[in-house]
Amino acid sequence: MSNATFVPDGATYWAHYDHISEINGSFNIFEKMWAAWYSWIANDVLATGIMSFVMHELVYFGRSLPWMICDAIPYFQRWKIQNQKLPTAAQQWRCIKSVLFTHFVIELPQIWLFHPLAEAAGMSTDVPFPSWTTMAIQIAIFFVLEDAWHYWFHRMFHWGPFYKHIHKIHHEHSAPFGLAAEYAHPVEVLMLGIGSVFIPVAYCWFFTDFHVLTMYIWICLRLFQAIDAHSGYDFPWSLHHFIPFWAGASHHDVHHEKFIGNYASSFRWWDYVLDTQAGPEAQQRRRDKKRAERDAKALREQQKLSMESMGKEAAIMGSQIKYVEDKKSM
Repeated sequence: MSNATFVPDGATYWAHYDHISEINGSFNIFEKMWAAWYSWIANDVLATGIMSFVMHELVYFGRSLPWMICDAIPYFQRWKIQNQKLPTAAQQWRCIKSVLFTHFVIELPQIWLFHPLAEAAGMSTDVPFPSWTTMAIQIAIFFVLEDAWHYWFHRMFHWGPFYKHIHKIHHEHSAPFGLAAEYAHPVEVLMLGIGSVFIPVAYCWFFTDFHVLTMYIWICLRLFQAIDAHSGYDFPWSLHHFIPFWAGASHHDVHHEKFIGNYASSFRWWDYVLDTQAGPEAQQRRRDKKRAERDAKALREQQKLSMESMGKEAAIMGSQIKYVEDKKSM
């Protein structure tokens, strides 16, 4: 890392922090802490790997904890979408064990290889950090692209053998809860996870101006989105009430309840445009659409018959006029 500093071997993290503060007074506190971390570990692959995995675990289980608390307090069940189906302690414990297995066996090796991949793509780990506007624009792009990736692969996983042998595991819970966001077959975790990881890497490969911090913020927000979508709660302040095309729990909960439709992760537009929305409102809209199509078809046929009838009447009238004119000419 270009900001590495020279301090005695065995020095504490805070010794590195103090030294960096002395020689880089223009850095903010977070930039100093970031640079001190890489300097203290003295191995970029190790530093990025530890930080990535710890961040993932803290965010995943930290964000799941409030939903576990909500499930345990009857007051919040008024906002539970399927309030007749609350996860049991046994279900939650089984889910925790499965998710931890996936995290350590499937995701940890990938996280450990992330730094070499990021470095090969030109991703920066240096300080200072990019501006918040740059990070916001990049993260918005990732949300849109990942949503498309998720929609098509999620829809594929609902096809025959893929559902039976892979995706069915995730659908063991018809009423999802936060911890179940990554309760899935390893193949599904891998394939859907590619959309979250390799899209930013590909972006960095083509545009180069990309920082690992942006990647971390993106992954944190993506985890928040996935866990909240599986929470099973729709509060009056839930995001989709303010951003109509945001998916949220109200969108994904129906997917688990009906086992089909609502395939997208973050937004609703793919399901709307491709007519894969689930739920009573979508069904009513399809019925209204079919009724309108039938009425339009019936109207076209009626107009066609009317035109044919008018044509016949015009032909008869023409024949009569011709007959009269022929008699006059005799």
